[in-house]
Amino acid sequence: MATLVTGIGELTTNDDELGRMRDAALVLEGELVAWVGPAAEAPAADDAVDVGGRAVLPGWVDSHTHLVFAGDRTAEFEARMAGEPYAAGGIAATVAATREASDPELAATLDRLADEALRGGTTAIEVKTGYGLTIADEARSARIARGRADAVTFLGAHLVPEGADADGYVDLVAGEMLEAVAPLVDAVDVFCERGAFDEAQSRRVLEAAKERGLAMRVHGNQLGPGPGVRLAVELGALSVDHVAFLDDDEVALLADSWHGGRGTVATVLPACDLSTRMPLAPARRLLDAGAVVAIASNCNPGSSYTTSMAYCVATAVLQMGLSVEEAVRAATLGGAVALDRDAPRFDRHGQPLPPLGRLRPGARADLQVLDAPSATHLAYRPGVPLVHAVWRRGEAVLRPRS
Repeated sequence: MATLVTGIGELTTNDDELGRMRDAALVLEGELVAWVGPAAEAPAADDAVDVGGRAVLPGWVDSHTHLVFAGDRTAEFEARMAGEPYAAGGIAATVAATREASDPELAATLDRLADEALRGGTTAIEVKTGYGLTIADEARSARIARGRADAVTFLGAHLVPEGADADGYVDLVAGEMLEAVAPLVDAVDVFCERGAFDEAQSRRVLEAAKERGLAMRVHGNQLGPGPGVRLAVELGALSVDHVAFLDDDEVALLADSWHGGRGTVATVLPACDLSTRMPLAPARRLLDAGAVVAIASNCNPGSSYTTSMAYCVATAVLQMGLSVEEAVRAATLGGAVALDRDAPRFDRHGQPLPPLGRLRPGARADLQVLDAPSATHLAYRPGVPLVHAVWRRGEAVLRPRS
């Protein structure tokens, strides 16, 4: 069944040829976009929806979340707002609560937050493990995430469990634990940071992932200068996330990684930077240097408890120096690139995976309609819930209001 979405006042396609269109329309057929063009030239379809001059853009692609967890860290947040510095130590509290929770409880939290994100326009989402830190708990976190996420990342190297030997735990993560979760995940991440894992330990985890043919990600340069960016680029990681503390050489390294092929995405997490009262990542410097930037929510119970990609986009515009067009692209196509889903791919079973983050023929039919004439309103009216309708895989999951 084909659906014509017409009456589009402004259409953001993220396609270099189509660009940003006025008075546009598109046709959704099955799970894919079948046609994009001027409304006056739109073909007939089985059904038609007129969005009344509203803006349409790709659904958000949130490439960094931690949605499989239990417990609450409100007290930690209040202490931080009172001046206590963030040091990532609260992760242990979430680990304890997550281990005690049942599978249905963890799945219910994941579903609640994923549904919340979907209503906010997020149509593709990555979910990490990392709050289990035992073989059994990491495997069940991956299994629960697999049921809802577009991409699942193994983050056994999130923190050294209390009482464990760091190097011994890294051996477990890179060995038996990775063996248990590998069939359930798409990538492996490591928190390469002071208080978590040093360069040698992070390298051990990432090289084990690479040996298994899994993609690599890095939490890096969040709390201060460190080896995360250099290690991510050296090993060919899909992304390095946080990147709040970068020198000029590291900015150039990220930009140069794209010369001659696919490089490493710099994923900025503005809601996390604000919640932890850390410096905002230098997204403007990165873009000006030629790096590829993604914006993600980092939704987690300790340092960034929000699913609102619109909030992250508004922050990137108002406080990080990006234009609305740059921020929207980073939160849609940038996230798709960080997940290696910006072009046609095949999953582990050989099934085709259509591109995310674009609105052009052949892309996955993921789009959001704003109750506004332009995407500029995302920053012009920050904090206002502007999502009018959402399609995911060609299905209207939030139907337009009459």
